[in-house]
This record gives sequence, C-alpha cells and structure tokens, in this order.
Amino acid sequence: MSKAEQAVLGWGDLLRSGHFARLALICTGVWLHAADALMVATLIPSILADIGGAALVAWTIALYEIGSIAAGAASALLSLRYGLQRVMTLAALLYGAGCIISALAPDMPVMLAGRLFQGLGGGGLMALAFVAINRLFPREHMPRVMAVLSILWGASAFSGPLVGGVFAELGIWRGGFWFFAIQAFALSVWIFLGLRDQKRGEENHEGRIPVWRLLVLSSGVVCIAAAGIEVSPIRSPLLVVLGTAILAVFLRMDSRRHANRLLPLRPLDPRHGVGAALLMIFCFTASTIAISAYGPVLMVILFDSSALVAGYILALSAISWTVAAVVTSGAPERRDPWLIMTGMIVLTVSIVGFLYAIPNGPLPLIAVIAVIEGAGFGMAWTFILRRATAIAAEEDKDRIASAMPTIQRLGYAVGAAYVGILANAAGFADDTVPEIARSVGFWIFAGTLPFAVVGLAAAWAFVRADTTAARQGGSAA
Repeated sequence: MSKAEQAVLGWGDLLRSGHFARLALICTGVWLHAADALMVATLIPSILADIGGAALVAWTIALYEIGSIAAGAASALLSLRYGLQRVMTLAALLYGAGCIISALAPDMPVMLAGRLFQGLGGGGLMALAFVAINRLFPREHMPRVMAVLSILWGASAFSGPLVGGVFAELGIWRGGFWFFAIQAFALSVWIFLGLRDQKRGEENHEGRIPVWRLLVLSSGVVCIAAAGIEVSPIRSPLLVVLGTAILAVFLRMDSRRHANRLLPLRPLDPRHGVGAALLMIFCFTASTIAISAYGPVLMVILFDSSALVAGYILALSAISWTVAAVVTSGAPERRDPWLIMTGMIVLTVSIVGFLYAIPNGPLPLIAVIAVIEGAGFGMAWTFILRRATAIAAEEDKDRIASAMPTIQRLGYAVGAAYVGILANAAGFADDTVPEIARSVGFWIFAGTLPFAVVGLAAAWAFVRADTTAARQGGSAA
C-alpha cells in the first residue's frame, strides 16, 4: 500500500481492520488512569470527613503522580524484557491493589500507600498504551487511534467527577475505589488473554532492572512535588532547584547505560529529533498548567463566577482537544510537521491570551481562549507519536512511546510547582482580594511564557529532523 493510499484510511477501515479489540483494551487502561484523579478529587470531602488527614490531602494527588512518572519511565524497558502482555497485566494488578488499599484505608497514611500503588499501575497502563499503539497498530491507523484516546480523555473529564459524585452522594466513598478495582482486575484478565499471541518483547533483553535510577528519579519528583504543595518564598525554590539537580543526575546516569536505558538517548536534547520532541512536550505541559491550577479560583475571585461555571470553562479545553484531534486525524503523514508546529504556535497564543483575559476578563473571552488552547493540543498531539517513532532509532521506538506520557506528567509536576511559587510571590493567599488576584493572573502566565518559547524552538527542531539522519544518529550513539 502506498503512502497516498495509507493516508486516506478512515474510521471504517480502523473498525474493519481487526484491531478493535486491542483498541478497546488499551482504552480501558487509559480510562482508569484518566478518570482517577478527578474521581478522587470529588471524593476527598467525604474521605476527610470519615478518616481525617486534611494536612496530607495534597499528597493524595502528588503520590499518584510520583508513582505514575516512575512507572512510566520503566515501562518501555520492562516491556522489552518481559513482554507487553506481562507488564500490562502487572500494571493493571498494581492499580487494582492500590484501589483495594484505598478502599480499606482506616486513616490517611494508608490511603496514601494505596494512592502510590494506583499511580504505579495507572502510570504504567498509560505509558504502555503508547507502547502498544506503536507495536500493535500500523502507522496508517496511528492518528485515528490517538484521536480515540483524545475522545476518551475528554469523556473522562466529565465521567470521573460523575462517578465520584455518585458514590459521595450515596455516602459510600469506598465504593468508588471498589468500582475501579473491579475494572482493573477484569482488565488484567483481558490483557492476559487478549495479548497472549501478540509480540512478547525481547525476553532475553540484557541488563538488570535499574532500581537505583528509579529511586533517584522518584526522589527528584518528590522534591518538586513538595515544592508545589506547601509553597514558601525560600523553601519552595530550594526544593525545585534540588529536585531539578537530582533529575539531571538521573538523566546522566541513564544516558550511560545502553541495554537497560529507561529513556531514549539524549531525551531532552533539542539538537536531536527525539530529544526535541520530549523537550517540546515537557515545556508545553509545564507552560499550560497555570490555567488548570489557578484558573477556577481566579475566575471566582475576579468575576464572581460559580465554581461550576469555571469548571465548565476548563472543560471546554478538553472538548476542543477532542474535536481537533478527531477532525485532523485523517491527515497524511507528510503534514505531520505542519500540524505539530501549528498546534504549538496556537498553544503559545493561548498562553498570551490567558495573560490578558484572566486578569481583565470577561468570562466569555476566557472560554474562547480555553477552546483555542485545546485545539492547539488536539491538532498536534495526534501526530507527535507517529513522527517521533519515525525519527527514533529502532531500539528506542518503545522508549519514545512510553516516554511521551511520562515526560508529560513530569512537565505538569514541574509546572505546578513553578506556578505555585509565582502565585505565592505575587501575593496569593486564602483571603486574596481582586487586586492581588489580577496580579497573580498576570504573573503566572507571564512567568510560563519562557517555557513556551523554548518549547517552540524545540518544536521547530523536531519537525525539521530528518528521518534517516535521526535513525542513523540514534543508532550510532
């Protein structure tokens, strides 16, 4: 089949291709990860009323993210050594075990242990979904598959809180965790049976599991997460610097290994195609977290918006992401560079737009910019995996696939800590008045613009990377 013929394969071709069962399996794993945080956030008031632990509540999210990042980093290597089927099954079992621990938790420390296990399993399922797409789907179907994941992610933005709200209203918050545990264990059986005859990975892949490197990575993420949870003018910047230094040590340690590298070679080096792709993802996730972290509360303070209206304005971004991903998913591979670069430019424009609209309003303008932001992500994200795997060396294709969602979560963690420091420096507090809120709204977006500028430069390097040269360079290295 020629490239021209491949480019016109539509949704019907995907459904008739025999890949539907695999796609449904992957989507189930992504659903567990995507809906988890929003479901738990909805249950938090009921959890605190029952078992207490308000001082530790921020760690219910932070530990999940830490587990997700660590598991995502290890997913590609583990799938190369033990096979996709075994590792995905383990990830589903870890997630299910974490749900049970949380459901049975008598106090907040036990709940946090459950959240860590859920993060390990959920992050693994998400990263392995990208590995599975790379391994199990032909390149001509990849954008459609990525569009399906975008649809699922957008749906999770609504269904996650709905599930949590139902169990909260019924007065059985533990039932929410049992509900997800049942799905996770059912998924583990499905994976074990459904992927049995698929590519099993390189069973004799050399090298030990890099426990020490994973501990170093986790330590760096813990420092950065702690900086964003209890923000202070001195402590938080020091923790960010320390966490960044630890992550740099991790990258250096990982680059010195070959057989059991966790990440692709030069993972954040803009001079190489794969590194430019991951740097682009990191920068734009870090630069766009401000609206999620502070947008709702600033809209309430500045424009007397209800929390519900503010939440729906944010949801417009997820809806727009989904629509853009579906609309562009049929584009041929030769247009990947144009769509990726255009999407990143649109994202940068949205940051500038929020810089003006959040302090000054009105709410409809903020809603329009949220739509623009989602459209930028949607039109680009659908094609990043296809292009990244095209320019990656053969031995790094699985690594780049699992690294994409992992670097994305890392970008969110770093960005959340960074904008927390900016907001605190601008005077944000529990009793913030509108005048201070306007200053906060300006500086959290102005301060993230440098991330976007670096991201644009990385995007330009990524779309200009030559497929043949990149592969030869990666292999040679």
